[in-house]
Formats: sequence, C-alpha cells, structure tokens
Amino acid sequence: MRQKVLFGLCVLAAWLVAADIAVILLVLPDEAAQGAIYRIMFFHVPAAWTALLACLIALAASVMYLITRNLRYDALAVAVTEVGLAFGAVNLITGMIWGRVIWGIWWTWDARLTSMLVCWLLYAGYLMLRHAVEEPTQRAGTAAVFSIFAFADIPIVVFSIRWWRTQHPQPVVWGGGAMDSSMYRMLFLNWAPLLLLFAVLAALRMRQEQAQREIDALRRQAHAL
Repeated sequence: MRQKVLFGLCVLAAWLVAADIAVILLVLPDEAAQGAIYRIMFFHVPAAWTALLACLIALAASVMYLITRNLRYDALAVAVTEVGLAFGAVNLITGMIWGRVIWGIWWTWDARLTSMLVCWLLYAGYLMLRHAVEEPTQRAGTAAVFSIFAFADIPIVVFSIRWWRTQHPQPVVWGGGAMDSSMYRMLFLNWAPLLLLFAVLAALRMRQEQAQREIDALRRQAHAL
C-alpha cells in the first residue's frame, strides 16, 4: 500500500512538472531585461528552497536523535540530506547556466554563490563522515553533531545578499524587487511538484537506510556466532 502511494505521488509530481513546463515555455512572456533565460528561475529558486528545507529537517532530526537516541531520526537525517544535496546541485548548476547568460561568466566568488557552494560541500562532508564510522550509534551521534554544525552556514546563505554587496541580485520574492503576479504564482506552483518529489525520494531513501541497518545487525549477529 505504501509503495503504491509513493508511486502515485511520483506520477503526480511528474504530471505537475510537465503541466508547469508547458505554462512556463508557452504561456508566460519573456522577461523585459533578461529575455527567455529567466525561465530557469522556476527551477533554480524552488530547488534552493527545497535544499534549504532539507537542511532544516536534517537539523531537527539530528537534534531529536541526540535527545532520544532513536535511530529512526538518524535515518531521516541522512535521507533528507542526500536528497537535499541533489536539489542543491540543481540550484548550483542552474545558477551557473543563468549566470553564464546574464553575467557572461559561469562562476564568480560572489557571497551567495560561495556560501551555497560551502553549504553543499559541508553536507557532502556529512555523508563522507558517515562512511568513515562503522559502529551505528557512534556514526549516528557523530553525524548528528556535524549536521548541527553544518546548519550554521544556512543563515549565511539566506542573508548573504543583504549582509554584503554582491553580484547576485536582491530577492524578488520576499522584498527587494518586483515580479509579475503570473510569474510569482508559477514560482510557487512549480515548487509543489518538487516538494512531492523530495518527499518521495526521502521516503525511499529512509526505507533503504532502515533495511541496511537490519542487514548490518544480522551480519554482526552472524559474526558473533
């Protein structure tokens, strides 16, 4: 039953993305200053929101693990971190493509870009750390502490364009700019299927993590005999 629900959510997400792409490409007009390339925003920005949401969930799960020592919270933390990294990669790659067209360069050491790259590397380091520790409870505790530490970069990512003079433009969604209502609405409409996809992938990854724990436990019991 659960597998059917996840499959249904995945199909719904694909259908919504296809419908949104049709509107983005065929209905919405070009932006006055940027032309057609601005349409990448409808994936660039929601991908960033999803990645940051994953970091927030990982933080909460890590704190809950340290309080309860329940390995389900550790499984949730690693699941959302892996999926969040994928969305963070989408954000960085689409941002580079957008920057190449608008700025004429693929990359600049701008405060927002740099802090987001550091964020991505920190959470990639979280996954590498997990592979370096074999004992499950020690791995979960060490990873939880590191996840809390890594989250310290999130406020820098969010507020970097306000704290420093940057090449990255000011936000047009929450203050600092203006956006046509149809574009504003589509930004959130296209976030919905990305959130569905995030939930499905995180659920699948969490089930995989729990199954791996059971296999590891059986392997340790076999070695003890």
